Amino acid sequence: MPMDILMGNEAIALGALHAGISAAFAYPGTPSTEIMESLQGFAARGPSAGPERLAAQWCANEKTAYEAALGASFAGRRACVSMKHVGLNVAADPFVNSALLRIKGGLLVVVADDPGMHSSQDEQDSRALAEFARVPCLEPSDQQEAYDMTRAAFDISERYRMPVLLRVTTRLAHGRSAVETAAPPGRNAHSKAEDRWGWTLMPHAARGLWKEVLAKYEALRSESEASAARERGDPLRAVITAGLALEYYRENEAELSGLPAGKPSHLHVDRYPMPYAAIREICATAKRVLIIEEGAPFIERYLRGILPTAIAIEGRESGEIPATGELTPDNVRPALGLGARAGQSAGAFELPRRPPQLCQGCPHLDSYTFLTEALTAYPVHSVNADIGCYTLGALPPLEAIDSVVDMGASIGMARGAAEAGLVPAVAVIGDSTFYHSGITGLVDLAAHGTSATILILDNSTTGMTGAQPTILPSERLSRIALACGVAEEHVVLLSAHKKDHEANVQAMRRELDYQGPSVVISARPCIEAMKKARKA
Repeated sequence: MPMDILMGNEAIALGALHAGISAAFAYPGTPSTEIMESLQGFAARGPSAGPERLAAQWCANEKTAYEAALGASFAGRRACVSMKHVGLNVAADPFVNSALLRIKGGLLVVVADDPGMHSSQDEQDSRALAEFARVPCLEPSDQQEAYDMTRAAFDISERYRMPVLLRVTTRLAHGRSAVETAAPPGRNAHSKAEDRWGWTLMPHAARGLWKEVLAKYEALRSESEASAARERGDPLRAVITAGLALEYYRENEAELSGLPAGKPSHLHVDRYPMPYAAIREICATAKRVLIIEEGAPFIERYLRGILPTAIAIEGRESGEIPATGELTPDNVRPALGLGARAGQSAGAFELPRRPPQLCQGCPHLDSYTFLTEALTAYPVHSVNADIGCYTLGALPPLEAIDSVVDMGASIGMARGAAEAGLVPAVAVIGDSTFYHSGITGLVDLAAHGTSATILILDNSTTGMTGAQPTILPSERLSRIALACGVAEEHVVLLSAHKKDHEANVQAMRRELDYQGPSVVISARPCIEAMKKARKA
């Protein structure tokens, strides 16, 4: 079979292509972004029309992406939707409800979790949402399994008529290894789902569909039992690994043989629902069981309900494994009974701190400069920002913002602060994030006539994730603000340049003084996106 050196995200994209997908949808978010970028590369090299066309599209947000994938499945085609872990929160409504649908074309949901919070605001574990929705979840341990499981997921989806979630983490998504690939099958023919009551979630239909989901979930558990890999060792000690954590266990495995009792018994879990029988079997004689898993203590918590209380269950929650951050081969060693590895000291010197910062020449620097100066006239104020490059405005030397919570929260929080009497209230949001989650907040603002100012930093790209195109062009921003009900004289366009600083300060102060909703659009293209465009 052919072999390629692939990043985990590239392996997933190639696996989806080789599984015969016809449509893929996503919103960019590290560590998942390269899945769609790879699929768009495949689409560009393939036919632009006809049954063999691959639609690979960025969407306004993860919810719209998920719903587009559902539509492709309804049409009988295989479809993939990809996002980062917090993106699954945005798509939670269609995700949870889609478990009840009788899926037609195979539907794969790829979610990249970010333990260690390299580029995210939390360490959320997507396995919890998969379990909550009763959606089967596959968890590869390396890039080869990422490719293989992606292909298998579509078969599982069509066999059980359910969506399937593929969960990866940052190291797997961005690490590279050799991957063997296989010839793709043909694509599904266009064939609309004729089962109306398998797709219409009115209560009388949904009640029956939910019973089907519960029955399917138990059948899926049987598949988990069959796939769980067992290795016999010391009967008094057991180790359970999941996903990428298998690699950390394997890296220490040779040394475990040198312990007085030898290697522990070992069970690897690669899919959910969990294989309860296999877990009970591997732990039948154990006095201690250690769980090594990336993310939350998900398996560990379940084990407390399915194993006898006499067994000591150890892992992230009990403290033997670090409770937060990424796992490594080194930080799991103490829990395995191994000492620290011998190494060489780099010497006693302190590296200079290099906090993240906005690029030199970034338009957001000029926007924050005029905003901060405009606000000097108001000793008490609130500046609620959003998710994007401009989040870095919280750091020195700018220190220009007071809060960052989630995509779109800036506008809702500014409105709430203003209604609570904290005026002036400002929301700072990027053009891409405004399209993602900001429009509905602006609708609320305009509907209630709240005195708050929305500062849209328009750099004409989705900058933080690698300069993907914004879903709509910049000129639509002011038209949307007007359509939402903001008065025309309070939809203000500014140029984010140093030469316009004084004029921008005065314009911003006028809007801060205004008793009503206003929108200020500060525009200048991202310099990194311009560099990228020149290279293309």
